[in-house]
Amino acid sequence: MGSRFHQRDQKRKLNKIYNIAITVVSILIVIVAATIFLSDDDSPEKATTEPKQITEKNQKKAEKTEEKEDAPGVEDEDSEATDPTDEEKDKDAELVEVEASGDSNVEKAYTSENWQPVGTEQSGEHATSFEKDSVDWNEMRQAIAAGAGVDEGSMKLWWLQNGGSPNTAIGTASDGNESQTYRVHIEWVDGSGWKPVKVEELKVNDKK
Repeated sequence: MGSRFHQRDQKRKLNKIYNIAITVVSILIVIVAATIFLSDDDSPEKATTEPKQITEKNQKKAEKTEEKEDAPGVEDEDSEATDPTDEEKDKDAELVEVEASGDSNVEKAYTSENWQPVGTEQSGEHATSFEKDSVDWNEMRQAIAAGAGVDEGSMKLWWLQNGGSPNTAIGTASDGNESQTYRVHIEWVDGSGWKPVKVEELKVNDKK
């Protein structure tokens, strides 16, 4: 009897151990399954959230671009080049019309505060020279072109004379196609060169 009782007691103990083991394994299985399930749940949410954020950023960027394009006064870089007509308007705005001399050949006369000396290669005491192609003559030519607003390379200089004092001169010149003739008054500025001071637009070229 003692032996049977001992065997039954051992069986009970074994069954108890098995039950505990099964319970532990079941709990572990539930924990692992729950972890896997939650991980799978998070991943799609993250995956769907990121593209949404990117889409929203792209949409905001597109809206800003549209606002910039529609804003008044905003132009593309390609359109930054100044219209020649606008340049002419700016140039005209700088000119101040003055009373013309009694010469009936003068159509109009003007000056500008923006005219500056053209610079000089000369040093020391200045002596005006009307010798063609001399340094002084070439610098006077530059000042005449600047005052007339024409390209010096194509400008035709018809006459260059003293302006009534040692440091003044008057040049008669026309643009390359001779559509307009100018009488330009210039003066010498020590250390800086010749500077245009007044321009007269002539009706006809009186030095041709």
